[in-house]
Amino acid sequence: MERKRGEEADRLQRIAIVKADRCKPKRCQLECKRSCPVVRQGSKQKGKLCIEVQKEDKVAFLSEELCIGCGICVKKCPFEAIEIINLPKSLDRECTHRFGPNSFKLHRLPTPRPGQVLGLVGTNGIGKSTALRILAAKLKPNLGHFDNPPDWQDILKYFRGSELQNYFTKILEENLKAIIKPQYVDQVAQAMNGQVGQLLQNKNQRDMFDSLVELLDLKGVLTRRIEELSGGELQRFCIALVAVQKADVYMIDEPSSYLDIRQRLKAANVIRDLVTDSNYVIIVEHDLSILDYLSDFVCVLYGQQGAYGVVTFPMNVRDGINHFLAGYIPTENLRFRPFELNFKVSETAEETDKSKGSVAHYTYPEMKKKLGPFELKVEAGQFSHSEIIVLLGENGTGKTTLVNLLAGLIPPDGGVEAPRLNISYKPQKISPKPDKNNPHRTVRDLLYKQIGNRFADPQFNTDVLKPMLIEQLLDKQIQHLSGGELQRVAIVMCLGKPANVYLIDEPSAYLDAEQRVVTAKVIKRYILHAKKTAFVVEHDFIMATYLADHVIVFEGQPSVNAVGRSPQTLLIGLNQFLAQLQITFRRDPTNYRPRINKINSVKDREQKLAGQYFFIGDGPEGTDDVGTKPKKKDTGAEEEEEEEN
Repeated sequence: MERKRGEEADRLQRIAIVKADRCKPKRCQLECKRSCPVVRQGSKQKGKLCIEVQKEDKVAFLSEELCIGCGICVKKCPFEAIEIINLPKSLDRECTHRFGPNSFKLHRLPTPRPGQVLGLVGTNGIGKSTALRILAAKLKPNLGHFDNPPDWQDILKYFRGSELQNYFTKILEENLKAIIKPQYVDQVAQAMNGQVGQLLQNKNQRDMFDSLVELLDLKGVLTRRIEELSGGELQRFCIALVAVQKADVYMIDEPSSYLDIRQRLKAANVIRDLVTDSNYVIIVEHDLSILDYLSDFVCVLYGQQGAYGVVTFPMNVRDGINHFLAGYIPTENLRFRPFELNFKVSETAEETDKSKGSVAHYTYPEMKKKLGPFELKVEAGQFSHSEIIVLLGENGTGKTTLVNLLAGLIPPDGGVEAPRLNISYKPQKISPKPDKNNPHRTVRDLLYKQIGNRFADPQFNTDVLKPMLIEQLLDKQIQHLSGGELQRVAIVMCLGKPANVYLIDEPSAYLDAEQRVVTAKVIKRYILHAKKTAFVVEHDFIMATYLADHVIVFEGQPSVNAVGRSPQTLLIGLNQFLAQLQITFRRDPTNYRPRINKINSVKDREQKLAGQYFFIGDGPEGTDDVGTKPKKKDTGAEEEEEEEN
């Protein structure tokens, strides 16, 4: 037994993480130090104790060399500020950067290739932004030696024999220019001043001003100031600002936020046009269908949020995304997630209708609403219990307006009465209001106040709170939450309020790819089991197709006039919506995720000819009229052939 433990210790490397935002020595009894068996025995090495902390310290220090991995300090810490993690020792030799003692470690780096788009996929907090900063030469990698950082000569020697050696040599010798489009475009409005058109003209180094304005629909905002732009307009401006400049390395962080599916594809085409034989393009994207459409190859990042991240070696796009969803990297024989994410639709729209019967529990009349120059007409519709209706349409066609009409926040025109529904509403934009009576209000305080009874319900805890990882946020102050954390809290609050109809506007905003899939499953399971109804506005096509039982398609000219059709079955509605956009989707045979066909590829032409812009089966061949009969099993050999023009 002792020999087995010794062999295991030789194979494993222990890292100790102390979360600085949670560690509060002044407010605890130093339980970690008092309970540590190594400290109690008085063992020292190089004058250090296993845990060193005093009341006046800001944060505790844990010695990874002396730690025996008992985990007592983890259990005793009242603020859950300590993590002890065992990693393979082989990863220690591949440490690229560490920020300091007991802090985040990044292992390996993504490998960009000239003339190709590298996609990065992974959850938030495992090193994607750190990797971008290193590749942009804005952060010098210390190879794990934060106390004695190496010079560039040693760094080049470390990467000797790899493509990264050539990349860093170019950065040092040729002084490559790197441009990063930031993740949070809201911050751009705070950092820049001036008119949109003037700012773009000032940076116009590629003589692409007119074509980019046309492609990204920026004509109407050229004379407006940055602070006057909406989220979608600001996102398109940031993409244009990067695309008009000449650079050797383009790094695009989450280009699809706030954009509808048509705008996402236009932005993807703009990014593809940045590629030349000699430059590098790197993209971070959580919308897997856009990442799939845009990338030439991908690197998966896995690890533990805030503790460590590992970058895989480059893979082809299909395999990389599928390995990420499966939670298993075959080349490393490593499982980093205990469950697999898939998008299999268990019931077709027709079967769902039959199971629910023809009786509608709720109806709403034909409604009209004029808001300034915009006019919306909504066709009459009906819906039932245990049903999710997804609203599909371009930005500015009235999806949020319909949600506000159903919520009773605005009245319809012409004296028509909207149905009086018991609703719970999660708005599109989440901005927590400061509480003067409790300026340090925590998530726990907020949830107890808003959904007190449900917060203590064991079933709600199992179905919603635990999958949404709310427990780790309970002691955080509201004003310190990130965008993704705020989104998760807002969704939990919405589902926790007693209602018959839940109105959820863009639940995927700020969430990473894994959180989006988990959130979709939570919403679907809750609505089904609670026998409620949900209206969801969603632009992430993978999430929308997984959630939808029925869809409402919005047609018309954005910001001028639009029509919201009555609810239709999933297949008919999606085909009608995609026909407007002239985009076709196929489904991956491994996990059933929708994949965008390249424009004018063989698959694209075949599906358009058959009128099947989207189907529920595995492919258009061998399907019946409604596309529900699966074709023969795909061997995967023809997967890349279908992309050829």
